[in-house]
Amino acid sequence: MPGHTFDEAIALDTTEAKGVLRGHTSPEWANMVGPFGGVTAAALLRAVQLQPDRIGEPVSLTVNFAAPVLDGAFDIVAKAVRTNRTNQHWVVELWQEGSVRTNATAVFGTRRDTWSETEQVWPSVPAPEDIAPTGLPEIVVWAGNYDMRYVEGAVPGQDSGPAESSTTTLWARDKQGRALDFPALTALSDIFYPRVYLRRGGMSPAGTISLTTYFHTDGDELAAAGGDFALCRARANRFSRGYFDQSAEIWSRSGELLATTHQLVYFKD
Repeated sequence: MPGHTFDEAIALDTTEAKGVLRGHTSPEWANMVGPFGGVTAAALLRAVQLQPDRIGEPVSLTVNFAAPVLDGAFDIVAKAVRTNRTNQHWVVELWQEGSVRTNATAVFGTRRDTWSETEQVWPSVPAPEDIAPTGLPEIVVWAGNYDMRYVEGAVPGQDSGPAESSTTTLWARDKQGRALDFPALTALSDIFYPRVYLRRGGMSPAGTISLTTYFHTDGDELAAAGGDFALCRARANRFSRGYFDQSAEIWSRSGELLATTHQLVYFKD
């Protein structure tokens, strides 16, 4: 969708330096500190997609948020470190002011028509039309780009109290109807607020350190999903000594498991 704020946020231009792409943060995708991590991850994935020697489609992406990305320009360097017959391994770095702010590894590959099975069970939930639009507090600017409809585990209010479960399930789609592609799916994999908010009953300092997304789909299946709602579910596994991890699934409305994610988050009491 030409002119969409998401495409502007992940737009990358060539520079005089070989292999260096330049992007710019977008105020429409701002987070509490710096840009939304999902859009930063999407820009890193986009950098690999733009490489002339890239083969296939994304299979996995691991992003390590080493330091806050500052508002303004940034440079991304993507390097293929190994190319095999069916997959290709990349190292990607986002630089600002002479230092690495975010680094990533990515695997791209060619997909074959093979036996297929999904063991994860599609959640039984109401249709998005039967749920009132909700979302995150207005101070979370990037969240305003999504139509979010929580089935369970909405962000807790001031007097909610601790929840017994860290599970959040919601329908989400781009408010302007932008269709899903791999960068958009990457961003969607980080749509979940920190699970500690739900378990502790309120917002507290927390942030993602590392985010891995596994892509179980291809371009044709994503195109079929279009701009419709995706079903997103996340849960934590353990909170311990200032860190916790959370796992998530993203499903198309037709019931196809598009991606699974795992991330490590730090938190403060």
